[in-house]
Amino acid sequence: MSAADPGAAPILLVGCGKMGGALLAGWRERRIAPSFLVVEPADVPPAPDVTHHRSAAALPADLAPAAIVLAVKPQALDEVLPPYRGLAARGIPILSIAAGKTLAYFARRLGADAAVVRSMPNTPAAIGRGIAVACANPRVSAAARGLCDRLLAAVGEVAWVEDEPLLDAVTALSGSGPAYVFLLIECMAKAGVAAGLPERLAAQLALATVAGAAELARVSGELPATLRENVTSPGGTTRAALDVLMAPGGLEALLVEAVAAAARRSRELAD
Repeated sequence: MSAADPGAAPILLVGCGKMGGALLAGWRERRIAPSFLVVEPADVPPAPDVTHHRSAAALPADLAPAAIVLAVKPQALDEVLPPYRGLAARGIPILSIAAGKTLAYFARRLGADAAVVRSMPNTPAAIGRGIAVACANPRVSAAARGLCDRLLAAVGEVAWVEDEPLLDAVTALSGSGPAYVFLLIECMAKAGVAAGLPERLAAQLALATVAGAAELARVSGELPATLRENVTSPGGTTRAALDVLMAPGGLEALLVEAVAAAARRSRELAD
């Protein structure tokens, strides 16, 4: 049996935590599907086009969703997946956002014929400014890939790779990356306090500076290096600070080491 008509069938979301909830909000806003089914033990916000089930056992026997989106924690997947093996065997595409769980993992648990897309989004999806990178197995049709692209694009940018191991580096850079930016804001604020600023003003300046600089980089069309050079006068204050940050063992070296550590951990978690 082929997959359901994506134009008429609902989307089945398994897990409606922070990321699942962000995806659901994006789908509803963009009217990705006529209706949505959510499997989530906890309460979810009521909505007229969302049907909430507390377990997979409550799903209709004749269910034929356009896609199943797995938004549960990776460590819960062994327990969560078995009820969906039958739907996977019927050609329903599976979109996973579970970090570290490989296409081979899903093939072992859902069957070799399962059409699976593995993706790594990040937390700015909560405000529609995320980015996700996805990789599909050979069972995913062009139509299913297009549907998964639309599901991910509802909360931000989407890129695709054919080489699945690249997702470890993606996880390390963009998946974990928001935490690096939050740390930068923290550290800038603390440095401002150390330089004599009141704590509240230092926090305001750090947040506004990072947010504004990121938006400028996004809309300007200039390379980040060019933007950096544009605000760096020879012998000026910015140059004095960059001499510290760009010294051997400085910011670039630390980030390379940090991203490598995160990618290594991603490979260790893979199954």
